[in-house]
Amino acid sequence: MRRVIFNQKGGVGKSTITCNLAAISALEGKRTLVIDLDAQGNTSQYLLGHKVNDSEKTITQFFKDTLSLSLFGNGNSGIENLIHETPFPNLFVLPSHPDLESLQSRLESRFKIFKLKEALEKLEGFDAIYMDTPPVLNFYSQSALIAADKCLIPFDCDSFAREALYTLMHTIAEVKADHNQNLQIEGIIVNQYQKQANLPRQLVEELVAEGLPVLAAMISPSIKVRESHTVSQPLVHYVPTHKLSDEFRALYAEIHNS
Repeated sequence: MRRVIFNQKGGVGKSTITCNLAAISALEGKRTLVIDLDAQGNTSQYLLGHKVNDSEKTITQFFKDTLSLSLFGNGNSGIENLIHETPFPNLFVLPSHPDLESLQSRLESRFKIFKLKEALEKLEGFDAIYMDTPPVLNFYSQSALIAADKCLIPFDCDSFAREALYTLMHTIAEVKADHNQNLQIEGIIVNQYQKQANLPRQLVEELVAEGLPVLAAMISPSIKVRESHTVSQPLVHYVPTHKLSDEFRALYAEIHNS
């Protein structure tokens, strides 16, 4: 199963959600791959403890090779050769690099939007793949949506985020219609949810009333998230008995039992 975590709004917790769901997947015994398509590389640093400086050992090299097609093949950096082990059993990452930014216009002009999907369809040895995306609809986020089976949408209980949500769901519907008929919105993940506050509760109730696929498991705000970023340990490793770890376990169980 290939999942993409996507929202065009920044600061909604995409990287945190990606890494923590993937970490639970790995603890469940599934060989799990995280693909970081955001040039900022936050997901790569969260799982590896550092950013990868050598672009030849990142997803950037894969995309560079798609621009080097010749009569003699695709280049010599198959996507499987760019995957890094993390310190956590069963959990692997295909890291990002800042050079992704400068490649984008060339990739778009050469119509390479399906290359990630083609590569992942051939990739063997993984039970689950999670893709983190930049907070914008660009070549890389579109590539991920085209390559994915399911899409998870983080929502941070903000009135502006609600307006953006409708545009986002229309965008996903267009990608589905034009490029990936198998793509399904798996659910909206309510993040930074303060159940005692009126506005978040009202926003969520209205989304549910409209029939939007809001997941029942919601993620609370906590300083433990930032702490886990600092020590580069997903929450189920950093604070396995904390309420937030339990919330992520509930979220994981919900999307896998639906």
